[in-house]
Amino acid sequence: MNGTYSIGVDLGGTHLRIASYSGGVDFLESILLPTRLSEGPDCVVRDMCEAINSLRSKENDGRQLIGIGVGSPGPMQLPEGVLHNPPNLPGWDRFDLRQAIESELRTSVQIEGDANLAALAEQKLGAGKMYDVDSLCVLTLGTGVGSGLVLNGRIWHGATGMGGEAGHIMVQDLEGAICGCGGYGCLEQYASASAIVRMARERMSDAAPATAHQVADLARAGDLRAASVFETVGQALAIALTSLINTLNLPLYLLGGGACDAWDLLAPTMFRALRKRSYVYRLTEPEVQEPLNLEVGKTYVLGAQLGSAAGLLGACLLSYQTNVQETGSAEDLLVHQ
Repeated sequence: MNGTYSIGVDLGGTHLRIASYSGGVDFLESILLPTRLSEGPDCVVRDMCEAINSLRSKENDGRQLIGIGVGSPGPMQLPEGVLHNPPNLPGWDRFDLRQAIESELRTSVQIEGDANLAALAEQKLGAGKMYDVDSLCVLTLGTGVGSGLVLNGRIWHGATGMGGEAGHIMVQDLEGAICGCGGYGCLEQYASASAIVRMARERMSDAAPATAHQVADLARAGDLRAASVFETVGQALAIALTSLINTLNLPLYLLGGGACDAWDLLAPTMFRALRKRSYVYRLTEPEVQEPLNLEVGKTYVLGAQLGSAAGLLGACLLSYQTNVQETGSAEDLLVHQ
């Protein structure tokens, strides 16, 4: 029995997810709260810390708390944990998230990008574990488009913690949709769940779908306007993946988030466009796109495995990952439990 546990937080634009964790892919206990963005960041931090303290007060079978990890949308300066105009957290520009949490809890915490944590979880517990891959890229297609890179088993941060912001690769010209980041034509505006709803409403105002799931249902029922939305999503993903594949030459790229429930609608266009655009993908395309084992030297684009729990699992793993790197202690007890 692992004698330690961690607490993880997944700060989302809609929900706060907080959990205690001691290994494997299940939580000891979890708490789900609405993210009260309209009441400001201090209110959200108080809600978060109250939930953390609630989990800290549990006995947890005598386990010792090893650390607290928090995942947040970016861009964010790391390890300081200062947010810089995050598109999906309006009003949080220059908010010192780590300092605010530590002041409330009176203990140290680790802050990390939410998509980075999803990538870490997929590498340690999901597709990376299944396929024995220590380097991968994850795109999370949710309210926005997050991205995370794990290289040789470690999160890649770049110089200031803002590495891997692939959601803001330009996939349209300057006439494209304006993005919350201040740019135009970003991937986030053509492949996120919110973008799917926006494009559907622009193209089929009479139907006015409220969710990406409803748009997918209409497309599967034969609505050509809804189907065209997912063709646009596939094209946008192919453009972004071309940049990532040609630059990074990783073995595995994973797409996660709610929009990937429409994989059957977006993937055909995505792969057709990817073959045309990426010479590295053409040279390394596998014969079987979803194999039991990855062939060495091939490039795979697959659906992520851990679903909506990936970011929270990554936040819980963060303390263990840091402990392994600092002490060299074995992590098999954690990830194989």
